[in-house]
Amino acid sequence: MISAILVLLLILVYALLILWAERKIAAFVQDRMGPMEVGYKGLGQSLADILKLLQKEDIVPATADKFMFKLAPLLVFTSVFAGFACIPFIPSSEGNHIGLTLFFILSIISLDVIGVIMAGWGSGSKYPVMGAMRAIAQIVSYEIPLTLSVLCVVITCQSLDLQEISYQQGLQANVGEEGMVKNYFLGLKFLGIETGNVGGIFTWNVMRSPFLFFAFMIFFITALAECNRAPFDIPEADSELVSGFHTEYSGFRFAILFLGEYALMLLLCLLGVILFLGSWNSPLPNIGSVKLCSWTTGEPGTWASSCWAVLWLSSKTLLLLFIQIMARWTYPRLRVDQLMNLCWKVLIPSGLLLIFVCSVWRILMI
Repeated sequence: MISAILVLLLILVYALLILWAERKIAAFVQDRMGPMEVGYKGLGQSLADILKLLQKEDIVPATADKFMFKLAPLLVFTSVFAGFACIPFIPSSEGNHIGLTLFFILSIISLDVIGVIMAGWGSGSKYPVMGAMRAIAQIVSYEIPLTLSVLCVVITCQSLDLQEISYQQGLQANVGEEGMVKNYFLGLKFLGIETGNVGGIFTWNVMRSPFLFFAFMIFFITALAECNRAPFDIPEADSELVSGFHTEYSGFRFAILFLGEYALMLLLCLLGVILFLGSWNSPLPNIGSVKLCSWTTGEPGTWASSCWAVLWLSSKTLLLLFIQIMARWTYPRLRVDQLMNLCWKVLIPSGLLLIFVCSVWRILMI
């Protein structure tokens, strides 16, 4: 219960800050100032907007299915919130060590599709229905290349446990473990240097296999589509569908849908960092007698290691969030046919090819 409350508070604080950051980044891209009036540099603007939103009347359309309409936002947010139960924020977090954490996350976040259907159909309006149909087609389609990119990591690491995958990307991960991939970074292997002693970025999965970098690119692109972020924001195309499947929502329920979307962004960025970018491990390698990786990792089981883990995990996650926000204000929206062509004709065949190549690589490199 304590962990759930702490994660919920984390999501709430994150939502306020990321909303302010997105407005400021959008203003920077468009050569504007952004929020400036409420608080220092507009820091209080997000809180003021949320407080105003919570005070608005909770309107239910007369033609809506009231049960489905009211339940949908809670189902969308709950399915995303449950995924945080399996995120290893620090090395010593054993509450999420269930062995199949990756399978659980991929399964639980797919349930938000049901909430989207209920929100669109239950609204009793044509615009939410069309937005829901677009969202369902997009989410279900892009879940396939997302899962294929994740399978590339599973094949390489031979585990569905996010904690185990995190440990494999740290110091001494590839030393003396039978069945593990011994060479993480080919350049160092050819020089006769054991990368398990070097650590840092050289033991991350994107360096562990040259093909996992392309798997990471597929993962990041599909994560944008799963979150309905530009250039994949077809379900919320303002010029066509007003606001998509949540057009008829207001007040608290609109805030819950809004929070669920930003929480899904955070969850997928955390998952991408854990699977591909070294999780909570330090990016700094050991260079000779200068033990940068050891110093910035800390002794296992200590407060120092937990603090370093939170620092590295959060900094990498914020970097991915920044790239997602920049993509929204940089690239134009795709058409529906372009969206589906990218998924079925480019990402899915590429994902299947990467699975085959990663399987061969795994066999050759053990």
